[in-house]
Amino acid sequence: MSDNILKPDSNLAALLLRLFLALVLFPHGAQKLLGWFGGFGFEGSMQYFTGQVGLPWVVGFLVIMIEFFGPLALVLGVAVRFSAAAIAVVMAGIIATTFHDHFFMDWFGIQHTEGMEFFLLAIGIALGLIFTGGGVYSIGRFLRHEPSTSR
Repeated sequence: MSDNILKPDSNLAALLLRLFLALVLFPHGAQKLLGWFGGFGFEGSMQYFTGQVGLPWVVGFLVIMIEFFGPLALVLGVAVRFSAAAIAVVMAGIIATTFHDHFFMDWFGIQHTEGMEFFLLAIGIALGLIFTGGGVYSIGRFLRHEPSTSR
């Protein structure tokens, strides 16, 4: 049974999971690292993490690196399980430190903060990828010379 969990799955679902998780998370990482999409860039993000949130410098740095490079790894299909696990940890950390008061997003501007539903969805997708691996069209599968059989 444990061999089945650790063996990369070749289905299309894993491909879709990793591409959509990357699509949603990459802009967040690009905001934090590069200042794209209206973000504050690396220095501004680090000031926020260490000053307002009170995180140690290394944790803020890891959050930025995981949110930027994790989605890139997912798109390429490289280190999918590692990237997905790291993303799940970051999302759980965000819930624990910031979004623990409300479940739903603040659609109507009546809450003092957003809810945790987005982060829970990201965790769920990441957990799925931890079990399935990268699926078809992943560089990791190509490097291991595994056949690409869809189910």
